[in-house]
Amino acid sequence: MSPEPKRFSFKAMGSFCEIQLFDESPVRAKNIAKQLIDEVARLEKKYSRFREDSLLSRINSSAGNKAGLAIDEETQSLFNHALNCFEQSDGLFDITSGALNQLWDFKKALVPSQEKIDAARAHVGLHKVSCQDSHIRLPRYMQIDFGGIVKEYAADSAASLARSLDVEHGLVNLGGDFSVIGAQPENTPWTIGISSPESKNDIMAKIDLINGGLASSGDYERFFMHEGHRYSHILNPLTGWPASGLRAVSIAANLCSVAGSVATIAMLKEEVEAKIWLKDSGLGHVYMDSQGIVAGADLKNKN
Repeated sequence: MSPEPKRFSFKAMGSFCEIQLFDESPVRAKNIAKQLIDEVARLEKKYSRFREDSLLSRINSSAGNKAGLAIDEETQSLFNHALNCFEQSDGLFDITSGALNQLWDFKKALVPSQEKIDAARAHVGLHKVSCQDSHIRLPRYMQIDFGGIVKEYAADSAASLARSLDVEHGLVNLGGDFSVIGAQPENTPWTIGISSPESKNDIMAKIDLINGGLASSGDYERFFMHEGHRYSHILNPLTGWPASGLRAVSIAANLCSVAGSVATIAMLKEEVEAKIWLKDSGLGHVYMDSQGIVAGADLKNKN
């Protein structure tokens, strides 16, 4: 019988997180887990839009400054990934949607006027950002948000660090975004349960992972009901309104960051288009559509 993994729980990026490691030495496992948790904390401190001392806050504060702000290679890489997603999604995946995110208040459950949405959309569009010569330059009033990228990137970064520390079997779970550090002993896959949008206590599907990562996106994480209509926190930057296609999407890919981007783009597309796009991606996936039907590729043990 294989030994049980050592589990280390913590909170980061507004989520419950857990690292599982197989190691004969509890002391070594604890030391490695601390280094991985510190790496996640480093990225949260650097890219959180809720911290005034974060690099992201400094980038946003520089909006309108023609000189721009100097950025490091890591930030340039994140921006390049965001730009690639922006281009592949025809503008649906856009990290400059900060003005829209500020407009929609999901705590007060208020629907903004079309006039206010149009005004906010004037400050959205990644194609308006210049990122070259190790400097990033934002137009005045524009706000960047790495929220749709950084948690998945942090999962990949922690897993990469674990491999450099000779970890052969482990799993990083950052609030439901997973990165695999090798399969479990005897090449046993990690079985990930996908929560149902209709009840967090129910599993709509399970996906087996032996490498890569898995990420999910859905309209159940933050939303409000108004006059019988459901408004999700996933905002379409082209319209300024919440997406209204699929209910939830989970993607398995070579990296958690890739999986997260694909899942977000699928949520932003119209339902029929999203289903075709997911099938054409060739990636393992599962989704729930607007009728509550669960389907996908590499689907296991559907309830």
